[in-house]
Amino acid sequence: MSALSILYLVLPFPLAFLLHDMEEMIVQHKWMITHATSLFHRFPRLRSLLKHLLLMDTKSFAIAVAEEFIVIAGITAYVCMQGPYALFLWTALFMAFSLHLLIHFIQAILIRGYIPGLVSCFLLLPYVVYGVWSISLVLNVGTLLLLSIVGLLVVMAHLWFSHWLGLRLTGKK
Repeated sequence: MSALSILYLVLPFPLAFLLHDMEEMIVQHKWMITHATSLFHRFPRLRSLLKHLLLMDTKSFAIAVAEEFIVIAGITAYVCMQGPYALFLWTALFMAFSLHLLIHFIQAILIRGYIPGLVSCFLLLPYVVYGVWSISLVLNVGTLLLLSIVGLLVVMAHLWFSHWLGLRLTGKK
């Protein structure tokens, strides 16, 4: 990666993650309690996921966010050190984050209102669009698609682990 790419895309990424996850962390638990009945009624197939999210109070969510941030900071440092395959690793992570934000927009449309993290999604939209555009100049569509899928699968598994850790360390599981 070029020095400018690192300056404009890589270094701001941990801050973008924190901005988004801080909004989720501050709002998520109270929002879930307020909207749980409606969500259970409207989305009965998501009952187990909704129950899980109700368990995630602010403290357990903060532990999950902290654990995820450590990984993101480590990958950011690895890119700055120009480690082997750093571009692919960072791209997979960035694309998973970008798809995560897109999922929030879809959730807000389905809910027909605010969901935790939506405000930061709007604020981060220019950064994400610029990032995806910049990456598409370097990688072909097939590689970008493959890295997006792999990144999403790895991040989903890691999200499960970080939520488990947050619940475990707060004695909820």
